[in-house]
Amino acid sequence: MTWADFYLICFIVGLSCSILSFISGGHHLHVHLPHWMHFPHHGVGGNHAVAKANEIPLLNLPAIMTFLAWFGGVGFLVTRAFTLWFLVTLLIAVAAGLAGAYALFWFLAKVLLAHDYTMNPADYKMVGTIATVSSAIRHGGTGEIKWTQAGARAYSGARSEDGTPIAKGAEVVVTRYEKGIAYVCRWDTFTEKGKL
Repeated sequence: MTWADFYLICFIVGLSCSILSFISGGHHLHVHLPHWMHFPHHGVGGNHAVAKANEIPLLNLPAIMTFLAWFGGVGFLVTRAFTLWFLVTLLIAVAAGLAGAYALFWFLAKVLLAHDYTMNPADYKMVGTIATVSSAIRHGGTGEIKWTQAGARAYSGARSEDGTPIAKGAEVVVTRYEKGIAYVCRWDTFTEKGKL
């Protein structure tokens, strides 16, 4: 086996595993590794704190596969194109592999997972939400409300809690939410009754 063959095998293994990982992730296929192949990672459950999304370990399986692909590809090309001493080629291949793995790690940590956060169910509860009527609620009928939720504008069908009409632009409070309809009370009525 020559050095060119070794680099080519590393490239094929790294690229094949990367493609398999990409395809299986897109189709939700799960490959279970033997226990001895698992890397340390931040776990969630029990009394453990939830790990931040950008705290991914530097040594992870995608980074290792990327290292192998870049290491093998650059090593193979340098071996075929130049007649360098094998240690020089090895150092160039290692540097290329580390650069590729770091680029993938940086992309995961700074781009994909930078704005990732754990959702809080309390942020999505409708009861108690203060909203604005965007389409007038008719007497005994349905209108529409709008509010800001998780940084985005949200809309919902709405009915008056007591059946009275509510004009467009009025501030309301959601008192209950059933089957996709928010039952609302005018904000000023809500505060006058001492419900606040």
